Amino acid sequence: MVFWETVSSGEDQSAVTRDFSEIWRAAQKVVFSRTLQTVSSARTRIEREFDPEAIRRLKKELRTDITIGGAELAGLAMAAELVDECHLFLVPLVVGGGRPALPDGVRAELELLDMRRFENGVVHLHYRFRA
Repeated sequence: MVFWETVSSGEDQSAVTRDFSEIWRAAQKVVFSRTLQTVSSARTRIEREFDPEAIRRLKKELRTDITIGGAELAGLAMAAELVDECHLFLVPLVVGGGRPALPDGVRAELELLDMRRFENGVVHLHYRFRA
């Protein structure tokens, strides 16, 4: 089971955890996977292939934001010019290796909309992709 499905939304949790768990539970979710056979969270379906045209249609139909998570999937969406805004969280921890946050071969001009530094050293950068 996914953490956000079962986490308490009571006063024992931070306001951020309560808010995000409510958003998670209400959201329609699509998991792109070639290997996953079943989903473990409500309001979730599996798609086998990333289809940029299907995402374009979805963006036109919905009146809400679409969130894309995961470096590989976000990179595909950026390369297909589907991304309007990007939120990057820089964490002061070096772990070495791993997937890059931004895809190779994609060039885009960004406009900084907001930035915030947290007490723990994390920095949030909010950018708009310029057309």
